[in-house]
Amino acid sequence: MTRNVGILTSGGDASGMNAAIRAVTRTAASIGIQIVGFERGFDGLVNNARTELGSRAVSGILEQGGTILKSARSEVFKTEAGLRSAAENVRANNLEGLIVIGGNGSQTGGYLLHKLGIPVVGVASTIDNDLFGFDYTIGFDTAVNVAIDAIDRIRDVAESHDRVFVVEVMGRDNGSIALESGLATGADIVLVPELPFSMPDIITHLQGDVVARKMHHIIVIAEGAGSAEDLSRYINAKLPVEARSTVLGYVQRGGKPTRFDRILATEAGEAALLALAGGQSGVVAGTRDGHIVLQDALEAVTKRNLLKPQLVELLNRVSI
Repeated sequence: MTRNVGILTSGGDASGMNAAIRAVTRTAASIGIQIVGFERGFDGLVNNARTELGSRAVSGILEQGGTILKSARSEVFKTEAGLRSAAENVRANNLEGLIVIGGNGSQTGGYLLHKLGIPVVGVASTIDNDLFGFDYTIGFDTAVNVAIDAIDRIRDVAESHDRVFVVEVMGRDNGSIALESGLATGADIVLVPELPFSMPDIITHLQGDVVARKMHHIIVIAEGAGSAEDLSRYINAKLPVEARSTVLGYVQRGGKPTRFDRILATEAGEAALLALAGGQSGVVAGTRDGHIVLQDALEAVTKRNLLKPQLVELLNRVSI
């Protein structure tokens, strides 16, 4: 009997998901396993929207952003009936297990299936980099590089017109994109949801620079820390400078994955498939300390992935 394993991508898309799909599919082919893809995440699993994936089907997707399996957030899967329907479809398709590529919500869904007796191994993929136990998740590096490119371009405008630019990047609960893009672009101020700040202190900082004849500034703010538009409006009301806001938004999710994300996705995808084939379940594959590890899924989604303290300290020292 042919061995079969299911795969889906869920939640917010991240550049590198296709590279992970490719790695899972080709690793499976090398050991005689057929991959069955489910379209649009857990919705596709509930509705049995399946497609068979082989080595040729994943040719040329390594460098593509997004996900060929599509992605969605499934409301029906969150219900007891939806969850059980998904589990029944895994069994009806004679699947040995399921690989879930995605972030916190996706891995939570995978863990719930694991608790129902369905073997599930996750692949850590989210631009927010908020899964516990991993240094970096698939898509984060690409998102940061997109932000860096945009901020570098905005700085040219800020310098030419002596303006303050407030650049809003993604990150509702985790400020990693803001921290690393701000550090890499020499931002004057970086605001993240994890660290407290006061508006008067921002004005004092900028005021000191204005007195010293430094008229252009870059402020990077994570969406979870506040609104770029509100902050620029506040600065305009308090200081004799011209402040503008830019929201990068979903552009951070798209584009060709970086070298780092392509290799990470390939390594994590291979590790996930081999772990599942070897009988493991309830774990998520990702990178820590330069190596691919299998993190307990429950810990990955219930514990908090903190900002890297060494980068916070470095930012405080160089942003003066």
